[in-house]
Amino acid sequence: MHRESDAADWQVAILHRTSRVVSSGLAIGDMLQELIAITVEVSACDACLVYLPDHETGDIVLRASQLPHDAEIGSVRLNLGEGIAGWVAQHKSAVALSSHAFADSRFKLFTTLIEDTYEALLSVPLIRGGEVIGVLNVHHREPHVHTPQEISVLCFLGEQMGGALAYSMLADHNIKLKKEALLVRQQLEERKLVERAKGILQQRFSLTEEEAYQRLREESRRLRRSIREVSEAVLMVEGLGQERPRGKKDDSESNR
Repeated sequence: MHRESDAADWQVAILHRTSRVVSSGLAIGDMLQELIAITVEVSACDACLVYLPDHETGDIVLRASQLPHDAEIGSVRLNLGEGIAGWVAQHKSAVALSSHAFADSRFKLFTTLIEDTYEALLSVPLIRGGEVIGVLNVHHREPHVHTPQEISVLCFLGEQMGGALAYSMLADHNIKLKKEALLVRQQLEERKLVERAKGILQQRFSLTEEEAYQRLREESRRLRRSIREVSEAVLMVEGLGQERPRGKKDDSESNR
């Protein structure tokens, strides 16, 4: 920590940097790495981990780290209240351990995380609107006393990270909703096409609805085309059959 700098100056600098990250349009994974870089610079730590909640299971999951953890990202999980990070998420309160962090009764060891062998740990909640949307863990290899100023700055950084992540997750959620809406529209359009194609086959070949659908499926497999493409072909052929051949005049015109 840059002790010679005033805490207020650091807070302003952090606010400006996190604001730039938020407005950068980065995907959440890239955003997390940028925020971790800020944390490492501010705290002079040896390692940094970020946990985010899995809303389907209620777990908190390792989502980003300073050190490479390709196999652990997304697979290291803690129940709410489990481990230091789980306790922080549950109680919305920071935990500072200056030495022998692994000896704390709340600690849960993951043998694949080298950070779990480090001496000092500062864990702070990432908060947005009073809700915890993640946990930031800062590790030091050697014993490290976390001053009130350091804890204050890291908690402030946690709040800024919480806002950045909330913005990014909202954007990702909106993109997901748009994709889902597009998929629903496409499925509805396909269903309409299939229904129309079935109707044509039923009428032309005196088939039941099930037989007409089965014929579409068989053609789909035979031609190695989607059932939508086969249905569109049926509709196109039907449309061509209903068109009047070009160059042929009706009787009234030929008698003039």
